Amino acid sequence: MKIALVGATGLVGSVMIKVLEEGKYIPLTSITDFIPVASEKSIGKELKFNNRKYKVVTAAEAIARKPEIALFSAGAATSRELAPLFTGAGCFVIDNSSAWRMEKDIPLVVPEVNGHVITGSQKIIANPNCSTIQLVAVLAPLHRKYGIRRVVVSTYQSVTGTGAKAVQQLQNERQGINGSRVYPHPIDLNIFPHGGTFLPNGYTTEEVKLLEETRKIMQAPEVRITATVVRVPVFGGHSESVNIEFEKPFELDEINKVISSSKGVILQDDTDRAVYPMPKYAEGRDEIFVGRVRRDETIQNGLNMWIVADNLRKGAATNAVQIAGLLIDKEILTF
Repeated sequence: MKIALVGATGLVGSVMIKVLEEGKYIPLTSITDFIPVASEKSIGKELKFNNRKYKVVTAAEAIARKPEIALFSAGAATSRELAPLFTGAGCFVIDNSSAWRMEKDIPLVVPEVNGHVITGSQKIIANPNCSTIQLVAVLAPLHRKYGIRRVVVSTYQSVTGTGAKAVQQLQNERQGINGSRVYPHPIDLNIFPHGGTFLPNGYTTEEVKLLEETRKIMQAPEVRITATVVRVPVFGGHSESVNIEFEKPFELDEINKVISSSKGVILQDDTDRAVYPMPKYAEGRDEIFVGRVRRDETIQNGLNMWIVADNLRKGAATNAVQIAGLLIDKEILTF
């Protein structure tokens, strides 16, 4: 199998390489060729994959080598331009940008939640927003059992969600270096309620993604969702404070059982010992962590919880590689 990686030199691209090398979702022995693709300035640069060096090539060269799968993490504009060229050559594209997520006929997939929508009929498969992935993995099984009326979510998002330049800004500020900035304010020792671009209604594009994508993945257009996105000076992952109103009554023990039995989700909730999820300890992990599960005593059938995951792994790279693995497991691609 030949795998192309478009955006191979970026922050998410480097994590995709690591996840592929671990061989957990796609056997390394099945990958016969690795084709890194990046912008013009990186052409010819060498990247290491599975103890071999590969030269970064142009998209045209990658397409000519006829990969079966192309993992995209190069931004929406690049995806809009290049994805149809790869699929036109018979390649499946798994795209990590926002370019295709809300297109009606394109699957938007979190494998543990809606992997069944991958049938092979559509060559482009969209990877959801990082905050959406960790949210729906927990909400979907609860929705199936109790029915969700409304969700209020506030995210506390790592600088790694913005990219390498944001990481550099935080590092520079911590070291007293006056470097380039990608945020409108200092991020060290600060937080700000701003992720994406502000829209006329006062919400941001990141907040709207969270609403629309969650409904699409869960096939639940009736669920009311509102969000506030906050950027925090953290490297390890995204955190979410989530308030849920269910249609049906529940017992906390049963809620905890549903969470604990959800694939890829770990319940960390022992407040007597100060055990709850934190991004520092989620970093480098593929699981989604849930804690502080408790009733919202101000409304009927209300619940509060705290959700944490590594946004570069399960929130991006791992989920994309899992989707690629599904194409093989379902024998949509055979070798």
